[in-house]
Amino acid sequence: MPLKYTEEHEIFRTSLRKFFEKEVTPHAMEWKEKGDVPREIWKKMGAQGFIGYWAPPEYGGSGLDFSYSVILLEEMTGTSSDLSLNIGINNDVALPYLLHSGSEEQKKKYMPRACAGDLICAIAMTEPGAGSDLQSIRTTAIRKGDHYVVNGQKTFISNGYHCDLAIVAVKTNPKADPPYTGISLILIEAGTPGFTKGRKLEKMGIRAADTAELSFEDCQVPVGNLLGEEGSGFMTLMHNLQQERLVSAIGSVLASERALATTIEYTKTREAFGRPICKFQHNAFKIVEMATEVEMAKTFTYKLIDRFLDGEDITKAVSMAKWYNSEMLNRVCYQCVQLHGGYGYMMEYSIAHDYLDARVQTIAAGTTEIMKVIISKMMGL
Repeated sequence: MPLKYTEEHEIFRTSLRKFFEKEVTPHAMEWKEKGDVPREIWKKMGAQGFIGYWAPPEYGGSGLDFSYSVILLEEMTGTSSDLSLNIGINNDVALPYLLHSGSEEQKKKYMPRACAGDLICAIAMTEPGAGSDLQSIRTTAIRKGDHYVVNGQKTFISNGYHCDLAIVAVKTNPKADPPYTGISLILIEAGTPGFTKGRKLEKMGIRAADTAELSFEDCQVPVGNLLGEEGSGFMTLMHNLQQERLVSAIGSVLASERALATTIEYTKTREAFGRPICKFQHNAFKIVEMATEVEMAKTFTYKLIDRFLDGEDITKAVSMAKWYNSEMLNRVCYQCVQLHGGYGYMMEYSIAHDYLDARVQTIAAGTTEIMKVIISKMMGL
């Protein structure tokens, strides 16, 4: 891969692997069955320095870069897709908003707790009537004196049920023209009067990673909880979505790799008509096709990581990787289930969970269709 790992990277990986082998792998299936990842795992990960490690030391981190998040994704994807989503949303999607756009007071208040695993963060953008079209959000935050009064609903919020802090996209100026200039981001703590968490939503896959509805009814939030400046929320979201989509693209290619490896092993041991099913030419060709797709996608995606670490604007390329990798993951999991035959349809086999978990990847962090709209506009089409 283009990404070059150092001895420090490998020390980090070894520590992660030992931690997951002890604390995650033995419980991953139990979490799926119960539909919940216990909060104590956050505290354990924080104590080991596996959350917010990219934050400067004065905010509780170790000052590392995004390459360590790639290692975390590589190790988590092989152990628990549910924990991977929970930690990924908190660590590489929500918390960077706080570090990059937060005031000094906000960062000192929340970042050390987050790095310690004591504070779970969520980013609340999607609404019942506004998903990909963020300009159409209806949640408002109207300033009255030294508070904002927040009213509205959010849905499909990852970490929403367990979150201690929500970064909420709101309209501070509902009459703004164009509409996106009226969007701001505001920090709302769990327990604030008027902030209600709905039930954990029943999902098709990644069932242990909590997803919830959030509602705000005359919720009074101090003006000091504004993240950045009024009206800057949309541009902040667009900038930070590069990293979210890169995380998604990496996750999809790693999940494809895992599903394929599981299936190759299965086809080498499963026999039909007196020989392993991988020896049938049709099956072998299917495996080769999948392996080729995964290898090409991984090479492209890991090159993007280098560009991202160098500070390049990768909006166009990461949009390509996000849609392609997520669609590829779904194709790979479909074929892997087919190669497992009847056993692939049984929930006691990991490939069945991989198949269900894969489906959301073409939807979350921007649908395939939205990615193509972004790319087409950047191509001048």
